[in-house]
Amino acid sequence: MDHVDHILIVDDDREIRELVGNYLKKNGLRSTIVADGRQMRAFLDANVVDLIVLDIMLPGDDGLVLCRELRAGKHKATPVLMLTARNDETDRIVGLEMGADDYLSKPFSARELLARINAVLRRTRMLPPNLSISESSRLIGFGHWRLDTTARHLLDADGTLIALSGAEYRLLRVFLDHPQQVLSREQLLNLTQGREADIFDRSIDLLVSRLRQRLQDDAREPAYIKTVRSEGYVFSLPVQLPGTPS
Repeated sequence: MDHVDHILIVDDDREIRELVGNYLKKNGLRSTIVADGRQMRAFLDANVVDLIVLDIMLPGDDGLVLCRELRAGKHKATPVLMLTARNDETDRIVGLEMGADDYLSKPFSARELLARINAVLRRTRMLPPNLSISESSRLIGFGHWRLDTTARHLLDADGTLIALSGAEYRLLRVFLDHPQQVLSREQLLNLTQGREADIFDRSIDLLVSRLRQRLQDDAREPAYIKTVRSEGYVFSLPVQLPGTPS
């Protein structure tokens, strides 16, 4: 039997969650609707979903708190699409910093939401073609780090595991496949998310900041990911694949 993607919708507006849930079902997806973080946790304790649509404005713990919780727990790799207020850029920025894979502003059309869901699922599962060359190499070394491309996490010199979100993993893979090469924000957005940037898009900058934190890279004097003024970013260290001389 073919896999049917299961979407969990977390929104306290009954009309919105029922409308979205029904629309997704009519378009070939499974959907489960819950009203708050308590119900979300209870459902995820016993179920696995392919993507979570998470409203920021919720009773009790808000969507930002819940997103951070998801990224720290067993559902850290599950894509999250956040619903934000139309003009609240701060919520969008913080949501991306917390680990959301994308966001959509309210009010929105169900058709647009479906398109965003499909886009997030597609880029979560399909690495860009240029990454396929080194995908067979399980451990990629750089500095005192190793990236496990099977489990999709980092290992430091002591073997301590550092978890990565899906977006962080994809960005790091792009850098490791283009070491010591300047990549523009537009190139990075296209390679990691398969879409073009608009003039106000800060998602790559936020993602770079999160990845630097994972690598314990000082943003003021970074050793790994350097900012190239007016051009983009460059991964400054050489990369060692298994079987290559150190």
